[in-house]
Amino acid sequence: MLETQENFDFELVSPERKLMEEKAWQVTIPGYEGDFGVRAGHSSIVSSIRPGVVEIVSKQGENPVKIFIAGGFADVTATNCTVLAEEATMVGDLDQKEIENNISDLEKKLSSASEGIEVSRFSSQLDLAKAKLTAITGTL
Repeated sequence: MLETQENFDFELVSPERKLMEEKAWQVTIPGYEGDFGVRAGHSSIVSSIRPGVVEIVSKQGENPVKIFIAGGFADVTATNCTVLAEEATMVGDLDQKEIENNISDLEKKLSSASEGIEVSRFSSQLDLAKAKLTAITGTL
């Protein structure tokens, strides 16, 4: 069968639930060393994932399903790819105005933070919120 040669098993799992389990033609993952694409026959790797968008294409030529993830790990073999995400949300479900307000609030908190642990926590939250905004707008 041609499909088994071109497609592979894909799973996206968050702490709350399994978000997706299906055959995929290609998956693009935001790795810390840069985005990388996965197709059937890919070399086996385990990679950490930075906050960003995972794009899943079920069939060649189709538009990708886009899911924002807050980080995690990808386990890739020649026949399957599993993404273990810290948090996952469909890009279409992200609210740009809410995220922009969150960024503004976090910037204020960060500017008034005095302890190192507060600075670190607010910086991490701000980076995540900015990554969500980038997922929506497509710009840095």
